[in-house]
Amino acid sequence: MKRNKVVTADVAVNMVRDGWVLGAEGFLGCCTADELYLALEKRFVESGGPKNITLIHSSGPGDAATRGINRIAHPGMFKRVVSGHYGLVPRIGELALQNDFEAYNLPQGILTNFYRAVAGRKPGVFTKVGLGTFVDPRHEGGKISKKAVEGIVEIVNVAGEEWLFMKSFPVNCVFIRGTTADTRGNITMEREALVVDALAMAMAARNSGGIVIAQVERVANPETLHPHNVIVPGIMVDYVVVSQPENHMQNYGTQFRPELCGEIRVPMTSIKALPLDERKVMARRANLELRPYDVMNLGIGYPEAVAAVANEEGILSYLTMTVEPGIIGGMPMGGLNFGCSVNPEAVISMPDQFDFYDGGGLDLTCLGFAQVNVSGNVNSHKFGTRVAGCGGFIDISQNAKRVLYMGTFTSGGLEVAVANGQMKIVKEGKTKKFINNCEQITFCSQFSESQGQEVFYITERCVFKLIEGKLELIEIAPGIDLEKDILAQMEFRPVMRKIELMDKRLFSESNVGIHSEFLLKELKTRVRYDEARNLLRLNFNGLEIDSQDDIDNIRKILVDLCTSIGKKVNTVVNYNAFKVNDQLFSEYLVMGQFVIENYYRKAARYSANAEARARFTDEFQSRKLPPNMFATEEDALQYVMS
Repeated sequence: MKRNKVVTADVAVNMVRDGWVLGAEGFLGCCTADELYLALEKRFVESGGPKNITLIHSSGPGDAATRGINRIAHPGMFKRVVSGHYGLVPRIGELALQNDFEAYNLPQGILTNFYRAVAGRKPGVFTKVGLGTFVDPRHEGGKISKKAVEGIVEIVNVAGEEWLFMKSFPVNCVFIRGTTADTRGNITMEREALVVDALAMAMAARNSGGIVIAQVERVANPETLHPHNVIVPGIMVDYVVVSQPENHMQNYGTQFRPELCGEIRVPMTSIKALPLDERKVMARRANLELRPYDVMNLGIGYPEAVAAVANEEGILSYLTMTVEPGIIGGMPMGGLNFGCSVNPEAVISMPDQFDFYDGGGLDLTCLGFAQVNVSGNVNSHKFGTRVAGCGGFIDISQNAKRVLYMGTFTSGGLEVAVANGQMKIVKEGKTKKFINNCEQITFCSQFSESQGQEVFYITERCVFKLIEGKLELIEIAPGIDLEKDILAQMEFRPVMRKIELMDKRLFSESNVGIHSEFLLKELKTRVRYDEARNLLRLNFNGLEIDSQDDIDNIRKILVDLCTSIGKKVNTVVNYNAFKVNDQLFSEYLVMGQFVIENYYRKAARYSANAEARARFTDEFQSRKLPPNMFATEEDALQYVMS
């Protein structure tokens, strides 16, 4: 018989036994089962159990204060905690530093894929993520507290290469979250902003002989949920708990916004512009490094502003922003809504996202920093008496092609002002961040150089770049004194060869105006000249012309290139999926006629779309120009080269 799996939270958490391994899903408030943690806390306070729990969580299911797993941060409850991120669960972090339990911090990608290894009865997780950092057992091995004596990662040699290896172990119980469950335990996530690692966690517990407890908003009758919408099948779920609304927020910053889960899409013009401060200055400077069609990741903190500035500057649609729990596309949010995205294009599982990241899928990432040393090593996870945890930092920073670190130059009371196109230091911070030796290493510059990464360090007052294993000062903000505001606030002297002034537009109340420059970069990637054949190829496939700037940019690129060539060229233009705003079609053709008459020896165009070919043919003939419009690239090439 099919049993009804819906129970109260008290009944569900009473199933957790002393000494169990408990997996906690959640990324901030996304998919964090607060109803279950409240009930588990109540049980522990009243009965003293369960105790000696091993808690494992791949990211940070908390609000940096009291919610999420912060609720169950009680002395004596845990034997061991293996965490991806402590910064959002400070109560857990405080107990770790008080040596209440064995505390470990491992990269988020390792931990989220740990569940898949357990589910598939694989020996563990093999990865290069963490080599050369505090996770490497030749350094700290990811140990946070003095009680953490056992090494849970080791160095192994596979096929002549060094790898880090985390061994699998059974998972007895997991707390996951969804939107709707039927009485058989099938779980959907239509109102969740993320799916995180719910399926992998459920499989790990199920195949370990453990139990799966799911928190949901509502219950449906059996066989009424669409099978394509079911994220966690009922065969893997043991208990379903219906939550109170206040314990089932979409994220800790909002109860529910339909544009965060794809229920609706909102106009991006409705997003409020950021105030002009040091955060915006750094985000603007980062935007100058972006390239058309970059697939990028944004970290928590200052990097969150990069997406907002890209939206203000009108270039967001040319970029694909991602966030590590599984967001692809849209505009990532910050604060307590970090992890969500306005108008996301896709939401995938966190293990899949880290496979994509670890395999080199990111063109660029923007991340924060706490300490940087002379070699460009970065500490972002543990400093002084605070343990933030590495989260996905190591996975992302080691594998992105380009890395932009963002943060203020000093910390601890720093006050700055942006006025009259300059940066002013009102009150210097008490703590230097550019120091001789980082307390621990989260980003290993030596490993980075071996991967051929391009690395920048962007602050409110200057910009550094990692060049030949050293930190080199390359830009300084207007209004900043080199000796007083930079060199005197560092423990080492950076390389200084050619220092330029940071772009003055970064410090202006008006937009930087990088839209046109950004599109110019994009268009340049579409133009290729074959000198041997004197052949100019224009790849306008999928290009959309929707402003006069677009037309002017095309004209500028073609005129500059053809002038430098010094003779008329044979030209082939790819017009597949090409679109021009109807109100600009005439202006586009005027530009085209000028270039044809002055710089082209022979030209042909092609498009698979018969309607597009007919329109171009009519328009060209009306201007007494040969259309030379073909259906295929081969026919166009044959014409111009004959």
